[in-house]
Amino acid sequence: MSTIEIRPAVAADAARICAIYNPYIASTTITFEEAPVAEMEMARRILDVNEAGLTWLVADLGGEIIGYAYATRWRARPAYHHSVESTIYLDPEASGHGVGERLYRRLLDELHSRGLRAVIAGIAQPNARSVALHERLGFKKVAHFTEVGFKLGQWVDVAYWQLMLPGDRPQQSHSL
Repeated sequence: MSTIEIRPAVAADAARICAIYNPYIASTTITFEEAPVAEMEMARRILDVNEAGLTWLVADLGGEIIGYAYATRWRARPAYHHSVESTIYLDPEASGHGVGERLYRRLLDELHSRGLRAVIAGIAQPNARSVALHERLGFKKVAHFTEVGFKLGQWVDVAYWQLMLPGDRPQQSHSL
């Protein structure tokens, strides 16, 4: 593959991101969304991630986005502030060329630089390629939920992998 630029996503990337993501919605159990995502909705999602102080990245090959990765808050309550859930999708043509690993490593570096601690990835099962990518990056399997989703006429398991980013624990104030 030619030179791939990994850069922050912008709203103008939404149409191409939808073109990558919507086929996964339509024909796989990899995502539990069931309706295609419109360009304006995807642009809002990109903006929401950026406004939350998190990261949404795209892999750009000669002006064409071939993959994306981002992080969202793991849970809303304040104690979860240092934990995020990660997501990555590639154009099927880009799969198997190291794009996913490079994109994900950059995402993890960005999250670490923001002082985040735990990265959690939910993976619908089976998905051997995604499991292999996460484990290559150091994620460890921490949970497996049986038949928690139903899509395309079948029950789907979801397993979770976690990666602890290096760093100190935040200091807590103790008031009496």
